[in-house]
Amino acid sequence: MKTDYTEHINVILETLPESPGCYQYLNSEGVIIYIGKAKNLRKRVNSYFTKEHLDAKTRLLCSHICDIKYMVVSTETDALLLENNLIKQYRPRYNVMLKDDKTYPYIVIRNENFPRVLITRNVIRDGSQYFGPYATAYTAKTMLQMIQSIYKLRTCKLPLVPAYIAKKRYNVCLEYHIKHCVAPCKGLTTLEDYGLRIAEITEILNGNSSHITDMLMKQMQKLADELRFEEAQELKYKYDIIENYRSSSTIIMPTQHNIDVFSFDEDEKSAYINYLHIGNGAIIHVYTFEYKKKLDESKEELLGYGIVEMRKRFESNARLIIVPFLPNIDMAGFASFNVMPTQGDNKKLLDLSIQNVKQYKVDALKRADKFNPEQRTTRLLKTIQNDLHLPVLPMHIECFDNSNIQGTSPVAACVVFKKGKPSKSDYRRFHIKTVVGANDFASMEEVVSRRYSRLIEENKPLPQLIIVDGGKGQLNIATEVLRRLNLLDKITIIGLAKRFEEIYYPGDPVPLTLDKSSETLKVIQHLRDEAHRFGITFHRDVRSKAQIASALDSIYGIGDKTKALLLQKYKSIQNIVNVPEEELAELIGKSKASNLLNALKKQ
Repeated sequence: MKTDYTEHINVILETLPESPGCYQYLNSEGVIIYIGKAKNLRKRVNSYFTKEHLDAKTRLLCSHICDIKYMVVSTETDALLLENNLIKQYRPRYNVMLKDDKTYPYIVIRNENFPRVLITRNVIRDGSQYFGPYATAYTAKTMLQMIQSIYKLRTCKLPLVPAYIAKKRYNVCLEYHIKHCVAPCKGLTTLEDYGLRIAEITEILNGNSSHITDMLMKQMQKLADELRFEEAQELKYKYDIIENYRSSSTIIMPTQHNIDVFSFDEDEKSAYINYLHIGNGAIIHVYTFEYKKKLDESKEELLGYGIVEMRKRFESNARLIIVPFLPNIDMAGFASFNVMPTQGDNKKLLDLSIQNVKQYKVDALKRADKFNPEQRTTRLLKTIQNDLHLPVLPMHIECFDNSNIQGTSPVAACVVFKKGKPSKSDYRRFHIKTVVGANDFASMEEVVSRRYSRLIEENKPLPQLIIVDGGKGQLNIATEVLRRLNLLDKITIIGLAKRFEEIYYPGDPVPLTLDKSSETLKVIQHLRDEAHRFGITFHRDVRSKAQIASALDSIYGIGDKTKALLLQKYKSIQNIVNVPEEELAELIGKSKASNLLNALKKQ
């Protein structure tokens, strides 16, 4: 890999999504030199750059990679199908090209009287219904065998015209005699009855197969109860095929031809547009790009620019364009726009495009953060400010948590975040001095009062945001303390309720609920969890020392200085008991060591 591109490649590798998809390697001229598929894009692509490759061809490929493009899809099967499409379209230098150039198999319901259901690799626009494609011929064959065994459709090529059937022009074949066909050729089933069978098969191939799987499950259970396990296993194969089958891939859609799909997303500085082109029933072009906003352009204008540019770049003359909203564009030359379709294949295509433009936006922000950490910090703090409706950027945040067990050894902790990150040198811990027993409200009042009285007295910087771990009760107590100290107009304070992660403001009974994926909520949760961890650790230390001190108090000859020595070195009674007597004698003397160990062993 060329040195000039190392930093660029490394940033992409760190921000790749862990999703199924296809990746493209480009050389310094922007030409695609390799296309691959992945169940996990991050792991697969990183493996090219973190492993030592023995294969000379792979080493040569890696030395020419200057850029990486990718597209996310929903399933590993879709990634396989998309890879096949793109390799055929671009014919990259380092991809193995299949000699037979086969396409993936479909199941087709023929457009004819008493339709046949067959496997085909050729999609013909003759009114027939095509389902698939299937990633393997085995899956398609198993599905077809299952359909045939249940519905007993005809497999012959006879032109079953009703007039010929009425004249008894046909004779039944072997398939009827072995009960594999309902013999429509002899009029033993009507066109309406046969049509009902085809309707049910269509539902199965569309993925609506619950009634079939329920029937197979009952048959399996019956066979198992009768100890006919081999027959039950055969039905299980069919059951698994149907359960795992999804008839319609978003990557290949036989009925879709010459269509452009665009989706749009934006932030304050940029607009992001994804473009898909569907030709011959398959996605053959994928491209996502970013516009830097210069003026106050509307999203309709920006999407219009993108449509014109992409159609010109890829020389598209598609007469149908699928979009999330109507762009601001000269309609001349465009047959029609399909705006935000609500069902069918067009909706699936738009959903796939939207998925990719959102992923591109997220990854672009991650890459920007890697290149400019200060920019990330500012963006994160701005997000917190907007989400929590703060008057200023929360450069300095503090969070409080109380810790006690049934009122014993009550302590509290205060953790401090500066510029969105923990500032551990500013963490503080408190012994509760004025409260007896388990009283969280009184403990919170004491700690908040001590903390900010001292900051005022020492003229040290105050936080812009205080977070109290608890609901309205703890928040009200802490708010009253700030009011007494005349800080309420200088500092924003909120309470985080544990159960539903709701955020409370002073005097407002209705909590704020943030999205679970919100960066703001994650920062608040990090503060809360860090305060809890810091408080619990301190509480354990205090409780442990109290227990040791109480155990040593009753032992003859062990005074305060000796207790301090033992606590400092051994931390717990169990540790002291396990220490050799000679080692203890060196620390506190032979006589005290002997008395101490004898007394502790009796305890």
